[in-house]
Amino acid sequence: MKRSTLLILSITGVYSAILHTAAWSVNNFLMTGPKAYLTYSSSVAAGAYSGMEECKFQFGWERWNCPESALQLSTHNRLRSATRETSFVHAISSAGVMYTLTRNCSLGDFESCGCDDSRNGRVGGRGWVWGGCSDNVEFGEKVSKLFVDALETGHDTRALINLHNNEVGRLAVKDTMKRACKCHGVSGSCSIQTCWLQLAEFREIGNYLKLKYDRAHKLEMDKRRMRAGNSADSRGATAETFHHIHATELVFLEDSPDYCTRNASLGHHGTEGRECLQTGKNLSQWERRSCRRLCTECGLRVEERRTEVVASCNCKFHWCCTVRCEQCRTLVAKHFCTRRDSTAPNHIRQRSRGHRR
Repeated sequence: MKRSTLLILSITGVYSAILHTAAWSVNNFLMTGPKAYLTYSSSVAAGAYSGMEECKFQFGWERWNCPESALQLSTHNRLRSATRETSFVHAISSAGVMYTLTRNCSLGDFESCGCDDSRNGRVGGRGWVWGGCSDNVEFGEKVSKLFVDALETGHDTRALINLHNNEVGRLAVKDTMKRACKCHGVSGSCSIQTCWLQLAEFREIGNYLKLKYDRAHKLEMDKRRMRAGNSADSRGATAETFHHIHATELVFLEDSPDYCTRNASLGHHGTEGRECLQTGKNLSQWERRSCRRLCTECGLRVEERRTEVVASCNCKFHWCCTVRCEQCRTLVAKHFCTRRDSTAPNHIRQRSRGHRR
């Protein structure tokens, strides 16, 4: 096998590792499927990676902070997890894959696709018509669905939940698209505009899905009918439940575990040793409460540590054309969650409001 093909397969292996399944892998699919899929594999891997990075950003100051170990979509006893957090992982990774494929398509990286000009020339609204180079989300959606949904080989309730949340991620890419326009007319009069649709920043998609996570619906299933496995009775129970769920809403099946404490078998590290925020400029209310949420409400105390930070300073421009800076050292106070001393008063009780994070 050529070295370039091996490289593509190894990159794609990153995606398989993130969304781990024992029965199927992207590598196996690529080696047996159409050669055209080799063209998209690196974009799929990059998209999955961007989804995981966005997950870490969105949950950076919460008890569950999207750790690498938690991204294995299975539990210690091989029963796949279907928690609120798992629903977000499926949605953001699916969105990341679709987003990257769509962007690369519009940039001309693939010979098989380009801009979506299917509506060009049509009247879009008062004073504007469709034109320009719209991002081809239909292509991104189609290819990402083939890659991501194929990872789910089960036929039970958890499989349907995962496929549903994958679709929520893809719909998020579509729902956040923005219209961009260019004016036309004599002397800049803008008597008519040509408009097209373009992808939003991926951070906006992450914010959108985070709101969906906060409002996710827990499915109340008939346990007796669920135990029937892939029988008609089990499928009927699942179909009845999903009938009332909107296509854009995240769903989950199981309550989240206690993310305060370490659970090695489930891959949860707990909040001990985590950094939190107490002071700083432009902190949101959620960030300012991170020490209480991660430390005190989890039975830990907040410890301040002085850390030396080296950064460039006193930069000057020299003709022509360099910038020279000095290296300044400053002490910065950082805060971490640590165990309370055995003699210290444990006067703050752990509180739980709503779902744990």
